[in-house]
Amino acid sequence: MTEIEESMDSSDSHDSATSGKKSGRTSLLDSGEDFEILNEEDIDDEPPPLEDAGGGKGKNTDEKTNADTDSDPPGPVEEWLDVLGNDQLKKKVLEEGKGRDSRPQKGQNVKINLKTCLSDGTLVEEQSDLSFTLGDGDVIQALDLTVMLMEMGEKALVQANAKYAYGERGSLEPEVPPNEELSLEVELLEASDAPDLELLPPAEKTALAIHKRERGNVHYQRGDYAFAVNSYSIALTITESSSKVDITPEEESELMDVRVKCLNNMAASQLKLDHYDAALKSCVSALEHQPDNIKALFRMGKVLALQGEYAEAIQTLRKALKLEPSNKTIHAELSKLVKKNSEQRGAEQALYKKMLGNPASSSSSSSQKHRAKSSWGLSWKWLFGATAVALGGVALSVVIAARN
Repeated sequence: MTEIEESMDSSDSHDSATSGKKSGRTSLLDSGEDFEILNEEDIDDEPPPLEDAGGGKGKNTDEKTNADTDSDPPGPVEEWLDVLGNDQLKKKVLEEGKGRDSRPQKGQNVKINLKTCLSDGTLVEEQSDLSFTLGDGDVIQALDLTVMLMEMGEKALVQANAKYAYGERGSLEPEVPPNEELSLEVELLEASDAPDLELLPPAEKTALAIHKRERGNVHYQRGDYAFAVNSYSIALTITESSSKVDITPEEESELMDVRVKCLNNMAASQLKLDHYDAALKSCVSALEHQPDNIKALFRMGKVLALQGEYAEAIQTLRKALKLEPSNKTIHAELSKLVKKNSEQRGAEQALYKKMLGNPASSSSSSSQKHRAKSSWGLSWKWLFGATAVALGGVALSVVIAARN
């Protein structure tokens, strides 16, 4: 692995692109923008009002007179349904469906025919039998919200602001410019309940979890980190579900690998959202399954550093570096943390000295006093010695004089 910041392998990107889901323009760990999350209660569940059918040739004179003399005639009926009440996502019925009772429910798998055009009418793409799970974020938000309001067999025209389509970044596949409104022609073909995860064969369960994770990768690349967390959470639920069918050790290992990748990618998304406690929990969970997972160790080190736990972060990154000594990204992050930790310790030592009344100055004063005391000791010793010599000289003189 040459770059620890790359949280998805090349096969992830390839699979995501071939599935028609990939739409980002930046690398997986460099993108970033806020993305508005809509609540279910914001969705207007009322159908568009019916047009007034009165006033035709079949009406008699009395009915016409009554209509003309009505003090409060009804106003014009709108063809468009303002789904969210902000005039940014609208739906118009082109062909009636089979009634309100046939509307799909959130969590069901639906199949649609879709024709996507730019605001000027330029065709972007046409897709037949497009399948997705309603409400899981598998498609752009405009589809997730409006298909929920369609009846089986209904054809509808949807006008979507860029906020509910491909946003400020636009898309490479399909090719949509930034901040572009879309016109979507949708036909709801069928809806069915999602499969029972406990009865799903292991290979299908793994494939479904990978699909949800790849959709999370697309959200991450676009900077839609909250949606990415949602997709990764769904994928984790799939991998962690119990099974009532036989599963081989190899199949269990494959599911475990998908689970750890989801936890790693979720931690990356949570870091972008500044949800440090949640990111740390994701890293810990990944390391419980794979203690030597370098990506989990690296992100755990980053989370601990952001929480100010430099010593623990350094220890975690050193473990990651030991597993992959040539990784320059880990080297750089570790060097930065060691420097920060050193600066923090220096600042703490200075604070302690200040709290203790500048012990350095006290030590200097004591040293000066000790040198002064030593100096006086030398002076007295010198004076005492000189006196002794003088007295000895006097006594010697007296002795010599006596002998003479």
